[in-house]
Amino acid sequence: MSGPKKLKRTVQSYSAKAVSALLAGTMVLGGAGAAFADNTSTGAGATPSQSAVTASGIFSDVKAGFWAEKHIYKLAGQGIVVGNNGLFRPGDSVTQQEAVLMALRFMKLQGNVNTNTDVALPNDFLVTNYYKPYVILAFQQGLLDKSTEMAADNLKTSWGERKASREWVAELLIRALGKSAGGASGPTGFADDAKISANKRGYVNAAVELGLANGLTGNRFDPQGAVTRAQLATFFSRAEAHNTLEYDNTFKGTVSALKDGRLALYTNGGTLDFTLNASTAYFTSASENRITLNEIQPYTKVTVIGATYSAAYVELTDPAVQVEQAEGVFTKLSPGVVWVDSANGYDQYPYDADTTFLDVNGAAIQPSAITAGSKITILRETFTGSRKVVKVQVTSGIVNKTAKGTIQTVDTAAKSITFKNEDGTVESFKWEEGTTLFSSQNAIVQPAELKTGAAASYTIKDNVIRSVEVTSGVERVVKGFIYELTDSTIVYQKSDGSREAKLLAANPALVIPNNVSPVMGDLIADKTGGDNVQLTLNSSDQVTKIEVLSRQIEQYAAATVVDYNSKTQYLTFTDSNGKAHVVKLDEKTKMAYGGLVTTSLTTMGARLVENRKIDVTSINERAMSVELSTKYTGVLTAINTNARTIVMKLGNGQLLTMAYPQAVDMFGKSSPAITDVPLNVPVTAVLASNQELISVLRVSGSAQFEIATVDANLNKMTVKLDSGAKSSELNLVSVPLTNEAGQKIALSELKSGDFVNLAFDGSTPLTLQAVKQYAGQVTAVDAAAGTLTVKDYSGAAQTLAAGSGVRIVRDGVTSSALSSLSTADRILARKDAGGVVIISVLSQQSRTFARYESGTNQIITKRANLNDNYQFTLAPNVYIHQGDTTLSVQSLKENDNIIMYFNNDKIVEIVKQ
Repeated sequence: MSGPKKLKRTVQSYSAKAVSALLAGTMVLGGAGAAFADNTSTGAGATPSQSAVTASGIFSDVKAGFWAEKHIYKLAGQGIVVGNNGLFRPGDSVTQQEAVLMALRFMKLQGNVNTNTDVALPNDFLVTNYYKPYVILAFQQGLLDKSTEMAADNLKTSWGERKASREWVAELLIRALGKSAGGASGPTGFADDAKISANKRGYVNAAVELGLANGLTGNRFDPQGAVTRAQLATFFSRAEAHNTLEYDNTFKGTVSALKDGRLALYTNGGTLDFTLNASTAYFTSASENRITLNEIQPYTKVTVIGATYSAAYVELTDPAVQVEQAEGVFTKLSPGVVWVDSANGYDQYPYDADTTFLDVNGAAIQPSAITAGSKITILRETFTGSRKVVKVQVTSGIVNKTAKGTIQTVDTAAKSITFKNEDGTVESFKWEEGTTLFSSQNAIVQPAELKTGAAASYTIKDNVIRSVEVTSGVERVVKGFIYELTDSTIVYQKSDGSREAKLLAANPALVIPNNVSPVMGDLIADKTGGDNVQLTLNSSDQVTKIEVLSRQIEQYAAATVVDYNSKTQYLTFTDSNGKAHVVKLDEKTKMAYGGLVTTSLTTMGARLVENRKIDVTSINERAMSVELSTKYTGVLTAINTNARTIVMKLGNGQLLTMAYPQAVDMFGKSSPAITDVPLNVPVTAVLASNQELISVLRVSGSAQFEIATVDANLNKMTVKLDSGAKSSELNLVSVPLTNEAGQKIALSELKSGDFVNLAFDGSTPLTLQAVKQYAGQVTAVDAAAGTLTVKDYSGAAQTLAAGSGVRIVRDGVTSSALSSLSTADRILARKDAGGVVIISVLSQQSRTFARYESGTNQIITKRANLNDNYQFTLAPNVYIHQGDTTLSVQSLKENDNIIMYFNNDKIVEIVKQ
């Protein structure tokens, strides 16, 4: 016990120092040259500016699969390199003073610097004030050679801010390892050997021999070439294999447990626990490529880098599982001990709560489920002295267990069922004739009635199925009349007169003939005349869909009151065709007027005067509901410009003819006329107080729009209309906003250029759903399968099923040929409101770079003629790169050849040639 406790205290000390180093290392300069700096000052005596950045965090500009990704994240986890505002800027050049600071961190000497003492350097040896004490320390430690660095011909420009060259870094690396060039000053063998400085040739040879630096294309070394951040991180990462330093937040050992987002590491006689999260990077010592957590197995050797017990970097150093195997015949089980009959007698194997027990199919079982006489295999770890039993598996024997899973297949001829249990293991067992084995919801079922995909609990004894209880089946349908209906349940009466109650799922789908947008209140529940429905039940036996097959009710819209007798409670009215009807009101009749609901027959009766317009729902002579007509909802079917009338088809199929509305409310139209409304669209006719005229006709619908502006503070948005020529402002204070998956989002998450699906009633928005867009480079097209693969600007690949209805827009021309796309294209893809995939091919221009104007966020290119547009605005998240290396706009140089890709006249991608 003392060992692990002592280790934990030591690690806590290490972690504290590591945190301190990381915090110090994140006081970075806001400019491009600060990725390896601790802090900087704006001038003599100025206070260093601080910007805390977690070194182990994911750098947004280091894409997955980037060639130096492994080394960047490794050194970031150790605090040797840091980023700035979540960026690493791997393609930017490194100055000599930055490289010195990184080398001191690599040597664990940065803590020896004395920043409180004035440091004097020769006047012509220029170094930024912050870096001066580190450069002095480098001279004192022999990391820099004074005679070479301070030679007169080496001081023509600022020494500290000079870009570090490849040959200069080679010497810095070798000196940081405490090595010398030795006798390796002969020819390097590179094609450009003559360009390598004589005093650097030995260091270049040493760096190549140790595998720290390699040649470039054409067997060149490019000795005066500038070293990038990514290259320097790689050099020092490789150099760690040749030093003996132990970094405070780096731990080597064996994985003793790996589950629930945690990794337990056995090291130096004790165990350390590390949290794994989405930012943890996984690699192997044998490759530069990232691996997944699934490729790291328990009992393998790893190196873990991370402060405060949170793993930033995990490297698999030896994939061999550190276990040994023993076999025998299970005899018995005593508390904490498995007894095995082996060739040498009875062996005892202690186990604990962490030991896994498996049956012959690899499914987890309780230790007590193993029967005497079964052959078993025992695995014990070999990396600790306790040789703990980690797994006991039955290799052959009798299976006794109860498990849960899903039914995969049922073979009635072979009397066999295949299950997939909860841990994913597939196993098959047989049943015997003569017993009742199968049941579902307390009802006996036959084997042939068992459905594939149904969830079940099953019991196995002596390798034979003893019972199968179906706990949830696949989707099914039932039919009946709605007897009762609440917010959460529905009771339906079957054809045999029996009744069943079912729970309603969240937001069940409704289908009612002639009702465009039905709601639960449109369903009729009645003990004698309820709707005849078909109910769809999910695997949990909840109702997910209600479809009305037929109705016993009669519905009358825009009926006219003839008489109401308050004594007999009989209401006489005529329908829209002039036919008379009589119904009786009672205390169960739903009654409403002017939007108010009443339960008083007296109150309602006083309003049922002659010629009043009413909406009536009845079963035979019994009135289910009586409401004073205030609006009609249906579909506009005709407009008669001569008679100035419109015809609406109501939800019950009734055709209603009325005079032109006094006003029309229609989204995106200013002062629309009735002739602006297309036919066969849903509308709501709001009646005037006299019930004879339509005061306003609200046009309902849904469509997809592009966002023009967003004001999250005022809860407002404008969307583009008529191909962007006009826009309409939306007030979204009470409108539910969701993403494509139906999850709630905030208005601030939307921006100009995004697309939304909007449902509206008149000019009032009802719902707004964000449309997911896929942006990036086409990497593969399969026209036959109707799919394409897009690599987005984060480096992730997305495969889209375009289907036959795809619309491809290129330079204003639309086509449906998926084969017209190539891997050189950059696209924006989305689904329109009808589900059709819209692919917009981004326009591009090849230009020669001149300069970047930070004030206007524009790049200026060189003109081919005076009529050329030479100013281009950058999008907020513009992706600038050369190959897979991400660049900053500041790294572009005059006369660089670039390709620009545009969306909405803004540059979204720049490729440096």
